[in-house]
Amino acid sequence: MFANNTWLKALLMILILFTGAAAGHAQDTVSTEDIEFTPITDSAATEQVAPVAAKTDSVAIKHAVITNAQEASPQTLPAIFIAGLLGGFAAVLMPCIFPMLPMTVSFFTKSSKGKGAVGKAIVYGLSIIGLYVSLGLLITLVFGADALNDLATNGIFNFFFFLLLVVFAASFFGAFEIALPSGWVNKVGSRAGGKGLGGIFFMAATLALVSFSCTGPIIGTLLAQTATTGALMGPAVGMFGFSLALALPFTLFAMFPSWMNSLPKSGSWLNSVKVTLGFLELAFALKFLSNVDLAYHWKWFDREIFLSLWIVIFGLLGLYLLGKIRFNHDSPLTHISIPRLFLAIICFSFTMYLVPGLWGAPLKSVSAFLPPMSTQDFDLSSGVGHEKQPGTNATRKYADLFEAPKGFQPFFDYDEGIAYAQHAGKPVMIDFTGHACVNCRKMEANVWPDAGVNKLINDDYVLIQLYVDDKTTLPDAEQYTTSDGRRIKTIGNKWSNLQTSEFKANSQPFYVLLDPKTKQLLTPPQGADYDVENYKEFLKKGLDSYNTTN
Repeated sequence: MFANNTWLKALLMILILFTGAAAGHAQDTVSTEDIEFTPITDSAATEQVAPVAAKTDSVAIKHAVITNAQEASPQTLPAIFIAGLLGGFAAVLMPCIFPMLPMTVSFFTKSSKGKGAVGKAIVYGLSIIGLYVSLGLLITLVFGADALNDLATNGIFNFFFFLLLVVFAASFFGAFEIALPSGWVNKVGSRAGGKGLGGIFFMAATLALVSFSCTGPIIGTLLAQTATTGALMGPAVGMFGFSLALALPFTLFAMFPSWMNSLPKSGSWLNSVKVTLGFLELAFALKFLSNVDLAYHWKWFDREIFLSLWIVIFGLLGLYLLGKIRFNHDSPLTHISIPRLFLAIICFSFTMYLVPGLWGAPLKSVSAFLPPMSTQDFDLSSGVGHEKQPGTNATRKYADLFEAPKGFQPFFDYDEGIAYAQHAGKPVMIDFTGHACVNCRKMEANVWPDAGVNKLINDDYVLIQLYVDDKTTLPDAEQYTTSDGRRIKTIGNKWSNLQTSEFKANSQPFYVLLDPKTKQLLTPPQGADYDVENYKEFLKKGLDSYNTTN
């Protein structure tokens, strides 16, 4: 074991570096609050200018579509739980909580002996979990499932989350403290000394209130991320992971007090943890700003600007870990510990990894978080400046709004793509995608560039990309009203309605292989699959089915 338990500090701080990363890979969903999920008939399509989607008489395939839709949302929950768990472990290391560990454990061990102390510690831990899970459930009850889905693509909310995370980062840097009213803390704290289970519960509530200046930004970030996944139970599951990680140390150390001797002593390193988390908050905030920029076609925040900011942020984090930058709550750093050195190396290495992305490197390991390659202004792999792919028909509908993924030539309108596929005698691949869809970007950057996949999509299919979260207003002639009086006003509304009404799914990416003549499914649709061979098999199965029937 290393001196001063620096190994433990290193392990815990590495966890912080990756806090929140898991949530980025949750299944993406789009709001369907302002549209009606009813099948579109041929007559309705004529009267309301709504596209007619695939019909199938196959009960098995219909069942597969419904099953896929039902399972899409729960796929997000494990990632949300892991993000909450990592956030909770990070919170334990904050200056507001870590010093309270020995105090709280000492209270339990002195007030009770043996099983009594263990029992009280378990009640204490369960109280912490109950408080935070209740907060998650409250978020769900207040906003509801539709509102949570809407957060994923709502420009105002995404911009609000961006500003919120910037404020949280400034708080962690020491600009100010986010604290709850002192009256709340005093009122709850006065009941913490009571006897029985009630007193223990209020002790847990006091911890939650007192530590809010440290945990508030983490909780806020977690709730913002989980809310925008669209999963109904996302906030509750995230809070369960967070509170479980927060409660475990108090419970375990009360059960095994001798373990306290292995903990590192409180010191200036706790504030370093807080500042490190501030840099990460700032980096993740940019993703929300990017979502707004893409959905509204502002074209202010392209891939180079995003990467430039990340390069600066992680470069500054590396300098901070080396002691070259100090904040007002930091103590002078007289020497660099081995853990800090290793973490600085990680930060600078990651910074160097990002630099080639300024000239078009795919950066596959972080592609899910970055704006799409189509926003790249300078790409050495395709010449100076970003140009449309050779052969792309610039007259295609919506071609002025959407740029094709690198190496592909999709249609962006369902009817136009179907008509072309009928003429070309090829099957259709519909890609229900979104500007804010991290999994869509990851598929386009990591799976589609494979030579086999690329050839199948480009040579054997007609690719139709439908952006379900686009905010561009439809021409008046293409807007229509559902039977309950709701208006379909935007391109995103139009394609979202198509996906939900015809394929009973609202997660992205969602890949549908169709026979353009019969409008029948060639194989059950599927979502993201990062296994290239599996995805290739999916495409081949659809192609074989098409060739068999034509």
